[in-house]
Amino acid sequence: MLGFGIISLALAGPTLAANLLGDPCAAIANQTWVSPADVRACFTSFPVDAELKNNIVEVVNKTLAFHTSVNYQRHAPPPFSDDVHADVLGDLADISSQIPEFPSDFDLHLAISRALKRLNDGHCAYINLCYDALFISYLPTPLVLLTDPSDGLQHVHIAPEAHTVASAEFGEDAMRVWQDALPAGLKGGLESLSGAEVLLINDEDPFVAVDANALVTGKFQGRGTRQNLFFASYMRTEDGWAYQLGDFAQQTLPLIDEVTMALRPSGRQDIVNVTLPYRSRLLDVAEPWNDSTTFRAAHCVANELTNGVDLYADRPPAPASAAQRPLQAPRHPTRKHLINALLEDTMTRQKMQDIELPVALTPKKPLNGSGGVAQFYMLDVNATDDAEEKTGVLMLGSFAASDFDALQKSLLVGLQGLKDAGAKKLVVDVTNNGGGYICIAHWLHRIIAGPKSTTIPQAGLQTEARAGPLARRIVRAIAQGADPDNKLLYNPLNWAFANHTPFPAPYDWLGKVVDRTVNGQGDAFSQELGDECQPFEMDPPVEALFDPRKVAIVSNGRCASSCSLFSITMAKEEGATTVVVGGKSDIQQQYCGVVGGQSTHFTEIDTEIKTAQLKNDSLAPPDFKTNSVVGITWRLGFGIEDPTGPEEWQDHPADINLPLTAELVNNPMAIWERIAKTIL
Repeated sequence: MLGFGIISLALAGPTLAANLLGDPCAAIANQTWVSPADVRACFTSFPVDAELKNNIVEVVNKTLAFHTSVNYQRHAPPPFSDDVHADVLGDLADISSQIPEFPSDFDLHLAISRALKRLNDGHCAYINLCYDALFISYLPTPLVLLTDPSDGLQHVHIAPEAHTVASAEFGEDAMRVWQDALPAGLKGGLESLSGAEVLLINDEDPFVAVDANALVTGKFQGRGTRQNLFFASYMRTEDGWAYQLGDFAQQTLPLIDEVTMALRPSGRQDIVNVTLPYRSRLLDVAEPWNDSTTFRAAHCVANELTNGVDLYADRPPAPASAAQRPLQAPRHPTRKHLINALLEDTMTRQKMQDIELPVALTPKKPLNGSGGVAQFYMLDVNATDDAEEKTGVLMLGSFAASDFDALQKSLLVGLQGLKDAGAKKLVVDVTNNGGGYICIAHWLHRIIAGPKSTTIPQAGLQTEARAGPLARRIVRAIAQGADPDNKLLYNPLNWAFANHTPFPAPYDWLGKVVDRTVNGQGDAFSQELGDECQPFEMDPPVEALFDPRKVAIVSNGRCASSCSLFSITMAKEEGATTVVVGGKSDIQQQYCGVVGGQSTHFTEIDTEIKTAQLKNDSLAPPDFKTNSVVGITWRLGFGIEDPTGPEEWQDHPADINLPLTAELVNNPMAIWERIAKTIL
């Protein structure tokens, strides 16, 4: 979340004066709440180090050689042609050669981060944990987009629950700053602004700010989904129900100091103008520091988790003439639980404090099988009519969990429980689901839809990996014995032919590649890869638990990665209904945000390279010297309706865009009941 609009740091605050007065990092050392300008003064006090700049650009460039979508993202086909058209390698070259130099290391970070964000692909991002999400900048006024039921018109409002959420999360001292910022007559009356209509943001129509944010927030291909990120929403985490403030009220970088809004408070006709400051809160996981030097040492340099390792570092050196020990035969190791998830979700969200969904909006009485990210409910909307079919609900906040087996079992037990209780219809709510385990997506599809040609032997998409020269050398080294214990991603024992027959042990599966021309660029991919999830680690039911045509998959469009893999196969192959809640009515809403196929990041790729003894290869990226991460899509899923191209770039229009009213907004149970009554 970079902020709503492209901010010039030269105009964003008095950082130069702060730098001249002393050490700006000492001024904010270990303080819980500070102004964004003070954080920015610290961040911009570090000049560009040419060695570090070159290191970052080289690592990112060479890691992108493993990213499947580089050339596809040069210009995506419709319906994403206006949203995804970035030459990331060209942008990095421009950054590398820029003269005059960037005014600060923080400005350099923004340039690199935004170069990748322009891909609108949450798998492929650059994060520097020196800056990203170390401080979170907040407002106490999250926004929502509401539809007036009397005329069908949409208006931006401060969320009705805004004061309840803010006062519970931020505490009295922090709230006092915002209360005191209100104009005369409103001082201390922040609660009265909850539900107010927002007429202007910084003297412009609110959607000017919404669309400006959509240009820089990244993560999702569809414009509608990126617009939706501006607004508050709910989600389910392993720890409970959480509240997402949205990009307007919660930002991971200190780029904006204040915002002015023209408001019409609820039940009033007059208009009030309010200017509120952003306040930046230090995350609990930050390491203590005293000054600029200790700040950099604590947060900005590479650590033991930044770079990869040789997984056989203690192996004895082989004689120069000796071949490596080859793989002898297929084994059956514990299956790797491969991930398809947004990089920000895996790297920064886990650092951010979860804000709780207000008790009044939290669904009550979860049923048997509920646990962590998976919660089950039975709706009573049809309880008065025995002839009506009952509706069950699965709220699935993520396709990942701390315990893979527990999540797999929870989904089966919970859905079987709903069926046994008489549910014939099913709402699957995947709002703010950033993805996770690929095989959980396959599993959920299989147990809902039952055994059939669309679920056996493959309940997902056929995939391909990019086959650059260094990737081919890694596979060749593994085939010659570099990974006898099957620890590496590229090991053939993890993969299967397109007909789902497992690769043999010593197989060089990138020995022959598929050459393609993508947007005028030559590229190479692996042969088509089949299923890696079945047989599942527990037995699925022998029949469908639900008729997929009586299943509604619901979200705010922010259904990504493995969530998209599940939603797409259920919608396109099984006829499930897709519903996006709260999107702008004149924008086509996409029911999934970004597809991918399998994601990973530099640390894992570096481990493959080092373990294959290829770190000295001229194509190998060096180690990061900064506390940085770059993510990629390692394997790309190909289409259901058009298998010649990636599913990533095919249309996923939601069947229904459900308008939000003040009664429905951020109220999961009310949303589910409305869907059960009017859609299912």
